[in-house]
Amino acid sequence: MHAAEACAGAAIVACDAMQVYRGMDIGTAKPTLDDQARVDHFGLNLVDASERFTVADFQVDARRSIATLRDAGRSVVVVAGTGLYLTAVIDDLRFPGEFPDVRASLEREPSTAVLLARLVDLDPVSASRIEPTNRRRIVRALEVCIGSGKPFSTTGPGTDAYPDNGVPQIGIKWEREALARRIAQRVERMMEAGLLEEVRALLAGPPLSQTAAKALGYAELIEHLRGRMTVTEAVAAIVTHTRQFAVRQERWFRRDPRIRWVHVEHDPIAEVAPVVAEHLRPS
Repeated sequence: MHAAEACAGAAIVACDAMQVYRGMDIGTAKPTLDDQARVDHFGLNLVDASERFTVADFQVDARRSIATLRDAGRSVVVVAGTGLYLTAVIDDLRFPGEFPDVRASLEREPSTAVLLARLVDLDPVSASRIEPTNRRRIVRALEVCIGSGKPFSTTGPGTDAYPDNGVPQIGIKWEREALARRIAQRVERMMEAGLLEEVRALLAGPPLSQTAAKALGYAELIEHLRGRMTVTEAVAAIVTHTRQFAVRQERWFRRDPRIRWVHVEHDPIAEVAPVVAEHLRPS
């Protein structure tokens, strides 16, 4: 925000798999209305939380927004939390077709472990790249393997290719202990801001999509509202799961040799914003 505000006409494209959903504001740390008034944002509130929305859908929307902004001579800051979504936007990541009937059949299998074992047989390369508990990605890989007759890992260049795409990438690195404190503090602020009420309102509407229902903060409070854990237990689970996600997130981005890392010691704005601003100044 600081860097974008300092560059006249700069815009932000949010690259977050959960901020695309309307009504999921507090738990996704979505930019506030004041933020959006100060700097134009794209990639937010694209669909209802009950709708299915894929990385391929996001790729189309984000690339369209970026092209429009660049055609207008505006600088663009893509702010990424979701690694796969960023790869889809800035690299030549192509997606295979969808096979709804196959997906529906796979979803009827209650055991994620059984699905993973099947993926190991059909496409061991894809299986090795997916977290064993990430049911959504396991189902997607199996869907393509079965529906197309080809391994999911052979579709496109994959997420382990790092071509020179001309996009400056800046990574923000915190010491693990400082990051853990910040995560706990943020969850506390979210609860004070009304996250539980936000989740309750979402459950009162149409059934959430599988992706939205598994969002950090939402999945745990849904369990609480269904009587499966206390609110204290749910909050503790949000903190734990967010810390685990932060580790996976860092692991994803750490593989990319194109990223310039900034190690934050005291003040993230003072230490990171000037690095971002280097790439936003008019040529």
